[in-house]
Formats: sequence, C-alpha cells, structure tokens
Amino acid sequence: MSVTGNTVPASIAMLKVLEDWGVDHLFGYPGGSFNSTMAALAERKEQIHYIQVRHEQVGALAAAADAKLTGKIGVAFGSAGPGATNLLTGLYDAKEDHAPVLALVGQTPRAVMNSHFFQEFNEDPIFEDVSVYCRTVMTAESLPHVVDQAIREAYKHQGVATVIIPNDLGYEQIPDIAYGSHGATDDKKTPQPEPTAAEVDQFLALVKEAKRPVIHVGRGIQEGGDVLIELSKKLQIPLVMTGLAKGHVDESYAGNLGMANRAASKAADEIMASADLLIAIGADFPFAKLVYTTHPFKFVQVDNDRTELGRHHNLDLGIWSDATAFVQAALDRSEPAPESAFFKAACADKENWFAYQKQLQDDTREPLRAEPIYKEINRVADPDAVFAIDIGDNIINSFRHLHVTPKNKFVISAIFASMGSGLPAALAGQLSYPGRQVWNIAGDGAFSMIMQDLLTEKKYDLPIINVITANKTLNFIKSEQDDVAMHHSGIDLADQDFAMIAQGMGVESVTVTKASELPAAFDKAIEVTKAGRPFLIEAKISDARSLPVEELQLKQTDQGLEETLNPTYNSNLDLQRPSSVREFLDSYDGQNLKTLPEFFEEYGVEW
Repeated sequence: MSVTGNTVPASIAMLKVLEDWGVDHLFGYPGGSFNSTMAALAERKEQIHYIQVRHEQVGALAAAADAKLTGKIGVAFGSAGPGATNLLTGLYDAKEDHAPVLALVGQTPRAVMNSHFFQEFNEDPIFEDVSVYCRTVMTAESLPHVVDQAIREAYKHQGVATVIIPNDLGYEQIPDIAYGSHGATDDKKTPQPEPTAAEVDQFLALVKEAKRPVIHVGRGIQEGGDVLIELSKKLQIPLVMTGLAKGHVDESYAGNLGMANRAASKAADEIMASADLLIAIGADFPFAKLVYTTHPFKFVQVDNDRTELGRHHNLDLGIWSDATAFVQAALDRSEPAPESAFFKAACADKENWFAYQKQLQDDTREPLRAEPIYKEINRVADPDAVFAIDIGDNIINSFRHLHVTPKNKFVISAIFASMGSGLPAALAGQLSYPGRQVWNIAGDGAFSMIMQDLLTEKKYDLPIINVITANKTLNFIKSEQDDVAMHHSGIDLADQDFAMIAQGMGVESVTVTKASELPAAFDKAIEVTKAGRPFLIEAKISDARSLPVEELQLKQTDQGLEETLNPTYNSNLDLQRPSSVREFLDSYDGQNLKTLPEFFEEYGVEW
C-alpha cells in the first residue's frame, strides 16, 4: 500500500480529501468489500482516526450526532451487503434532522459485479432516497473527486451524501496530487436573509391587535436567546420552545414556558392552546398537525429557508429571514407594550409547573422515580457538559428536568426518533469534544439495542457517563397504549442486569434502586470518568406514567373558558378514567397544580 513514485493508491488520495475538509475521525466496521479503504486507514492512522464500532448502525448514528453537535461533516462506512444496509437507520436520522453526513459504502470488485457475487446487490436505489447526492465511483482517479463533491453536496443541502466504492478501485495507483477543493472560502459564514422594515412593521401590527400572542421558538434562534428574551419582555409575549431549541433560551427566564406537545410542560401546552396569534421563529415543528390545529389563530412564520414557510400552517405573514436578525429588528423598531395580564398568567402557570417539577425531583418514595435521577445529573454535570439523550421517556424527562444552557451541547434523534441513538451520540460527543464531560441517558429498551458498543467506549478509553433507567417496560409506548381502546400489548421487557453486563465488558458500574443511593452513585461516576474511564449507572425505576399534559384541552363555553380531558385519555381496557381535570391532576401528585382558567381568572385575562 506504500506510495510509489509520483502515484498514490486511490484510497489514500480519498482519505487526504477527508483530512483536507477537517475530518479527523470516522466510524465503521470492516468487511472484505471495503479492504482497500481499510488498508488506507492503516497507513493514515496518524492523520485520521478510525473508530471501530460493533455495528454499522451505531457508526451511522454517531456520524449523524457528530454533524448535529459540531455542524461539520460526519463520516461513517459499511461494506457491501448487510454492512451497507445496516447504515440506513443512522443515515435517515441525519436526513430528517438536516445533518451533513458522508456515507462511504463498499461494493464488490468490478470484475465480479453483475454476476450474483457474494454480498453483491444494486446499492444505488437503496441509498438514493436517503441521500442528497448518491454516486457509484467508476474509475480510480475519480474516487477522490467524487468524495470531494459529495462533501460539498452534504454541506449545501444539509443532508446525506453517499459514495459507493468498488473495492478494487481503492488499490489502483493514481497521480499523487491534491484532489480536494476545500479552502478558506468554505469557512466563511453563509450570508443570511434579513427582514425588511415593512415586514417587521406588519408583524408588530399583528402583535398589537392580538390579545394572547405566543412565540414558538425553534433552533434557528441559535445564539440569539438573550435578544429574544428582551423582545419577549418588551412586547409581553411568552415563549414556547421546540425540543431542538432546548438550552438556546435561558430556562430560568419566567417567560420561557418550556416545550409543547407531549414531551412538554403543562404551562407551554395550555398557553399555546389559548393563543390567538402564534409566531413561529426558526422552528420546524413535526407535530404541528396535532398542535397547531386545535383552535384557530393568526400565524406568523419567520425562517431562513423559504421552503419552510407555510409548511405546517396557513400563513397570515411569512418572513424570509434569519431568526436572530428578525428578533433584533423587531426589538429595534418596537415600542414597549403595556403590562399584559395574559403574560402574567403565563408566567404564573410556568412557576406553578416548576414547583411541581421540583416536588417530583425531591420525591424519595419507593420505587424510585426518574425525576430524582435528573436532580443528581443537574448537581454533578459540568457547565459545558454534552448530553446525548436516547428515545423514550427520557426525552420527556430531559425536556422537563435536565438543566441545559447555551454552554452545553444537547443532542437527540428529533424527527426520525431512532431508538439506540444515545450511546452513538455520546461516542461522537466525546471524540469531538475530548475535554468535556459527556452523558448518555437511555432507557432499557433503547440501550439494549446498541449496548454492545459499551465495548467501543472501553476500547478507546472514552470517559462517558452512561445512565440507564430500567423499568422493564417500553414505557413511552405503554403511555400511548393507555389512550387506545385495547389491552396493553408487547410492551413488557425481560429484565437484565445492565451493571453486570457492563462489568463483563470492562466498564465499571453500579445499580441503584433508591433515591438515597443516587448521590454516591453519581459521585462515583464523576470520580471514574475524571480518571479517563467510562462508567455506567443502572437505575431500577418505576414505570409510572409522567403527567401527560397533552391530554388537557381548552374550550370556550357560555360560562367561559373550560379545561377538559381528551376523550381518549385512559381509554385502555385495563385502566380507569378520572371523572374531572382535578382528579386527573391529583392522580399524578399534582394537588398544587392549578388549571389555566384559574390563572386567567386570577389575572383577568380576556378571552
């Protein structure tokens, strides 16, 4: 594989292109049809770090998380046949969350292609749908050029670019020249659209006419959280967050009500359900067809991608603009709004909800609940910790209880909701931010899908804190079945001793079953990871359902605003339905929670 004269193996030239684009690690699992690239990785091991995962899906999910966390291209590979198809879940995760990822896919040598050879299949149509760019390399000399173009396409479209490589091409000698096109000009920030004065004034006129305006904040706000708080205060508009915007706006701000929909706060759901003007800023909300259709309202949308305007709701005003640029312009052109009873009621609702959350975090009853675990995570987490949250009830609990600031990195599988994404994301977090504390928080259902890659943490000495909440139930799905006229089905999980499994892989661990055991367990996790080793905490918890705030509904009657329960709540044949909203709240230890009509009456909010 060594360089001879003025030539170099095509696979080496390809890796140099990756290095030129700043790629210093990639994920994958070897196969015979990818050996020409494996040989190149061995030769370039000082320049680009190959991370051997134990399943290609983990590699693709890690590459997707790399891109989400850093904004830079993530890279994963798989060999022909099952190695290739195993990549798809992680690649679809990247596609749906708009993350730039390069997938390198092995193919049989050209001499045996189209002969029904071992593990040979037509890979192009398989990867066409998931990719913004998909090409099979035809000549050795084109290999580095195609990879270079693929990276450009992934960045341009914020998606997956796939390059399929017949194995024999990587061995061929090609001229030893610079094939990469990356340069300083690529590091410039993309120019962003800005609003016109007329657009901002139209927006401010709609706000002035509204009685109950609400801003729905997406991740497009980026570093503009503090400016948005200023605008919220000035115009007396409460903020509701999308999940991907968590941490972008100070969560202690009284007007930040938290998330909407299911993984949500009661205040955010109630206030959004009462809005007569909804202002979506930099938000791609996949649950809009459920949440935005509960009642009529005027709709303003601000987005830097014109294709997003009007996607989720009919527009009263669409503004093509960078989110923060729009917020700053609105702040500059607006006059302070008079004190708002609606804004006061929203803040009071949020304060009431936060008090309830603290009550749950301080709960020491047995069996152990999930909320006290998050209290401990908040206690010991570094200010700039990286949080990788897997799919399931931990999404709800992290949205409600995990303290996240703009200093943190927070990554989830948002749109595709890939179970098993937490550990791969933690691998990416530790490799991309080697000096920072990294957390993998997962349930037993999700973690059991990819737990073999604890070995990867151990092999590469990645000091990740793994928190596994185990309740022997697919609880997120159980909660969905609670509200369907059926018997619970298929949701029970066989119990496992995750702590012992971890120890068998060489990862130190501990099991906790009581709130009193949590502080020592988390202190031990900090001690071990500070020494450079991974650690696992298995928390045996209750399968009690968290308060399903999405089941609360508002309607206007002759007597005024009324809060009711969704007719499908607890329609499962194994459950009983509460007779009132009060009984519903009390059944979740929410005796101190007030309904939205109570807050509106207290503050004199007009409907």
